[in-house]
Amino acid sequence: MRQMTRFGAMSALALAAGLASAATIASSEAGSWRPTGKGTAVFDKSVKVSPELKAAAAQIVYHNGPVMTNANGINVYVIWYGNWSGNTGTTIVPDFLSNLGGSPYWNINTTYYDAAGATIKNKLTLSGQTTDNYSQGTSLTDAKVFTVVKSAISAGKLPKDANAIYLVLTSKDVNETSGMCTQYCGWHTHGTYSSTDIKYSFVGDAARCLSSCASQTTSPNGNPGVDGMISVIAHELEEAATDPDLNGWYFASGNENGDQCAWTFGSTYTAANGTSANMRLGTRDYLIQQNWIRATTGKCALSY
Repeated sequence: MRQMTRFGAMSALALAAGLASAATIASSEAGSWRPTGKGTAVFDKSVKVSPELKAAAAQIVYHNGPVMTNANGINVYVIWYGNWSGNTGTTIVPDFLSNLGGSPYWNINTTYYDAAGATIKNKLTLSGQTTDNYSQGTSLTDAKVFTVVKSAISAGKLPKDANAIYLVLTSKDVNETSGMCTQYCGWHTHGTYSSTDIKYSFVGDAARCLSSCASQTTSPNGNPGVDGMISVIAHELEEAATDPDLNGWYFASGNENGDQCAWTFGSTYTAANGTSANMRLGTRDYLIQQNWIRATTGKCALSY
């Protein structure tokens, strides 16, 4: 486990797993920690939390916000930002996303529901990809990341889709100035564009800082930077699905489901090239962090 305080929505100090009975927020005492989408939390006095839930730090709690429960599953769009020419990541990431939906791993998210009782479906589809050749330069602010997403939509490169998560994946030479490599490896949030709630995520190439954003310097697919990204991408997708507007499912600490299990990998095996892996999706091996199963006795796991 790495000793950086937070890794984007990936916390290096993943809390111990305990009882995780889900409960809906009841109005009582004011104030609770809520997530920022970057693995950190802020105290919000407007959140109403019962004394019982305040005492239940090991529970993941539903805060009545949207959850991505569409019957057709979730669409994912990839924006390859920067220079990805010759990088095998442009094949590895689509392979991963094309096999994630329907897997035992993504099925963990079906344990989460919305205010109407509808659950997330074990369906996730890679619905489009596009490129952006440094339209916002090599130093991105959080606002510029959203500009990249909006520009792809406005130019007709990707559709405007409220039932989607847009991934902005940046090449090694691109920095995200609010804390890439020092505070996080990726994050997720949402914003309004043309009256539509757009869910999106930033994930940087872990090759920029392997010691901070990858669990091994050699990897199952021979691309340590992108293999490191895969775990971060999984993390951000599962958090965006269960907590898209940062007011859905999270712990009293402000941890989202991915944060709770960050940098824990469960049982691993040795891949053909001698590196560590913990799951095979399609024809590839990956080392991906665990996710939190929302159940009476919750836990970090690789499948459900």
